[in-house]
Amino acid sequence: MSNIERVTREGIPAETTRPDPSRVIEGDPVHTTWNIEDRDGLYCGLWQSTPGKWTINYVEWEYVFIHSGHSVLTDDAGATTELKAGDSFIIRPGYFGTWTVLETTLKDYVIKG
Repeated sequence: MSNIERVTREGIPAETTRPDPSRVIEGDPVHTTWNIEDRDGLYCGLWQSTPGKWTINYVEWEYVFIHSGHSVLTDDAGATTELKAGDSFIIRPGYFGTWTVLETTLKDYVIKG
């Protein structure tokens, strides 16, 4: 095993899920995840979602880089953050709100639990 791992979907089995129905507000979002790293409380890979809107509650740290698509995060106070190709950001524990995918979105993620 190398100490360097390319972040790619090639050769990584895809996992397809949906948000819990009790959290879905609009649409029928389908999530596809390519997990590259999962150890010692660290998770990273690629995630893609089709359009829809669901509630989110972050209990971990997440770094994100958006490759394509358009999403909007709205916190519980109503403040919105637009997410488009080329954007990178950190979501900190305690973030509550909604994730709305307007156009199918692909992101890199690094999560520290």
